[in-house]
Formats: sequence, C-alpha cells, structure tokens
Amino acid sequence: MSITLGASAAPLASPAHGVRLGPGLRRAGQVLVRAALGFVLVIAAATFLFLAVGPRFLGYQTSTMLTGSMAPLINPGDLVVSTKTETSTLKVGDIITYQIPVQDQRVETHRIASITRNGAGATIITTKGDANSGVDPWTAVITDSTVYTTTAVVPHLGDVIRTLRSPLVRAILVFAAPAILVTLLLVSIWRRPTGTPDTEAPAGLAGGGDAVDR
Repeated sequence: MSITLGASAAPLASPAHGVRLGPGLRRAGQVLVRAALGFVLVIAAATFLFLAVGPRFLGYQTSTMLTGSMAPLINPGDLVVSTKTETSTLKVGDIITYQIPVQDQRVETHRIASITRNGAGATIITTKGDANSGVDPWTAVITDSTVYTTTAVVPHLGDVIRTLRSPLVRAILVFAAPAILVTLLLVSIWRRPTGTPDTEAPAGLAGGGDAVDR
C-alpha cells in the first residue's frame, strides 16, 4: 500500500488586498460618532438654556468682563452671573453691575467702596475695581429698589460667547453645522454592513484534503 500526498501544500491564508474594518470596529465607530453628537447637542442645549432662557425665568443676568479692573477675581473674558438684590441690603464690599452715570453710561461691574442713604430713599455709592489704584471718578445714585450683584463667575465663557457671536462663526452655526449634523445622522441610520466576511477560506481546502492511493 502506498500513500502519496498532493504536489504542493495549500496556503493557509490568502494575501491581504487592503485593510478592512470588521463589524465590531464599524459598530464602535458609529457608537463614538453618536456619543460625540449627543455630547455636542447636550452642551449646546445647556448653553442656550443658561444664556437665553434662564435670565427670563430665573431672574439673573449675564455679562462679559472686558477689562482687568477686577482681576484677579474677575478677568477679561470671564462671564459674570448677577442676581437681583434689594438695594436696602447693599453694603460696602458687594460687587454690583450697574450703568455708570457719566460718559457713555456703559455697564460696569465694580465693588462698592462707600455707601450712604438719604432721606429721599436714594442710595448713593462709590465703586472701585479691585485692580485699580483709586475709586471710580463718579458717584452713582441708585433709586431702584433692586440692583444686580455678582453671584458667580465662569472663567473664559465670555470669550466663547463673543466668538460664537462673530459673523463668520454665526454663519457656520446657522448653515453648516445643521447640514453636517443631518448628514452624519443619515449616514449612521442608513449605513448597513457590506456583507464582506472577516476572513477568507484558505485556498485549496474548500474541496477536501490530500489524495490517498492504496
């Protein structure tokens, strides 16, 4: 009895023609894309609620610090969150956001340096920036029953808001961002596996083993 093997051994694997991502990697990529989109949407919604909805219903206001007059507590680009405080409860040391009574009547956020109240019910204050060497060169008379005092400071958020309000970024957010978001969502919904197997059968083994002569 004699046994003869085939002329040549079959290769164990076919040569690779390119890098293919398996279903597991594709699914992981889709999950990461959805997670990133979800995170961006949550942050955008939270920012919108904080800046646009919150002040209308919760009674606070936000403003961006433009100068370093209140450094290091409040630096340029920081977002100042202020809430209404009864004018009758104001005291020296409180930080208020108010419209100055001179020049361009800009809104200023400074600390109360002195305070007096007259018989007519008006509150007279002077203010000073923490980083300034002297008090502000004006005296403010507050006749309203409430005034905005600083409650919180969010570092750098004011710079982010100013950037988002620039014409170029606003155009991108209004037109490009929704288009990209819709495209990614459609791709993640419509994309299906290609059906290409992860591995190929070794050549020469599909039809059986070696020949045997007896």
